[in-house]
Amino acid sequence: MNESADAEVSSDDIPTISFDDFTKVELRTAKVLEVEPHPKADRLWLLTIDGGTEKRQIVAGVRAHYTRDELKGKTIVVVWNLEPATIRGVESRGMLLAVEDEGVVRLLGPDGMVAPGCRVG
Repeated sequence: MNESADAEVSSDDIPTISFDDFTKVELRTAKVLEVEPHPKADRLWLLTIDGGTEKRQIVAGVRAHYTRDELKGKTIVVVWNLEPATIRGVESRGMLLAVEDEGVVRLLGPDGMVAPGCRVG
């Protein structure tokens, strides 16, 4: 994290959670199978992902940062058990993890080849 990001959010401002709360979050690797533009939003992609046990669609706000070709085939980390949300009329069943540093967005993922559906922990 850079200094400007540290200045924005003090650790005193971030609520703590218990270890039990943390263990409820299911983080998994997923392979991006298909990438389509969201029909109602220029900044969103519709990603079809393979999470090992099933395929799902998620809506991802990374269209300004990644092309279709850069995303397709990529292994990402997804919050798998997030409650489904409807984003601009399209259901999203998960959330990819990314980091932003001074306007540059980077997806979080393994540093090597792993199968879809591996639990992150």
